[in-house]
Amino acid sequence: MMDTLLMPFQFAFMQNAFWIAVLVSVPTALLSCFLVLKGWALMGDAVSHAVLPGIVLAYILGLPLLIGAFAAGMLTSVATGYLSENSRVKQDTVMGVVFSGMFGLGIVMYVSIQTNVHLDHILFGNILGVGAGDLWTAGIISALVSMVLAVKWKDFMMHAFDPAQARVSGLRVGLLHYGLLGILSLTIVATLSATGLILAVGLLIAPGAIAFLLVRSFERMLVVAVIVCMGSMLGGVYLSFFLDSAPAPTIMLLLTGVFVLSFIRRSLQTRRASRIV
Repeated sequence: MMDTLLMPFQFAFMQNAFWIAVLVSVPTALLSCFLVLKGWALMGDAVSHAVLPGIVLAYILGLPLLIGAFAAGMLTSVATGYLSENSRVKQDTVMGVVFSGMFGLGIVMYVSIQTNVHLDHILFGNILGVGAGDLWTAGIISALVSMVLAVKWKDFMMHAFDPAQARVSGLRVGLLHYGLLGILSLTIVATLSATGLILAVGLLIAPGAIAFLLVRSFERMLVVAVIVCMGSMLGGVYLSFFLDSAPAPTIMLLLTGVFVLSFIRRSLQTRRASRIV
């Protein structure tokens, strides 16, 4: 029985999958808290889809795919911020137009070139196929993003909660704004090999949303989000071995289940509180 339970840890590809799950879970969970607090859930979706043309262009030019992904993500983020600030169109509308246009451009570019690179791995990830290079890339980016968020979390929190108050307090709001967008792009780059573009959106939203339902202070929200995200990623990879399913969708199903349970728990607590009052 014990040999069966420990079987996933005996394979090198499963060990790499567990390691990258640990590495990716920390920055995505921390960032998700700020995105949820700021109402930028759609921004994560926009950037994750918009990096596709950058990846294809980098492949055509013979550059590392991660460089193309980061450049496209930053271009989309800056363009979205500029358009929303200098037009009457609301930010969510701008993001919808920009990310769908960039994603469409990426698809057109991809089908117009001859390549052996499978689009499925870019869109949905290949967590069971990560190698040492992927682990190093994810580890370096995760450490950098996590360190910045850990050191400057109070500034980012104030900017997310009340930008006007942050400006009055002397914080460089513009630097925080585009710094958060840059961190978002870097984090998506770190998750490419693990979850791909589409499922990365779930990691950037679900952990923060779950923690928001479970706790009331932002500090505890950060901790709970990391625990939930890491537990779901490790659990999803582990269960996928026995279910013979893809790890990334299994991870998202676990996160969705935890969110539903958290929502039910919060609803019950709210009803009990209303009855007492």
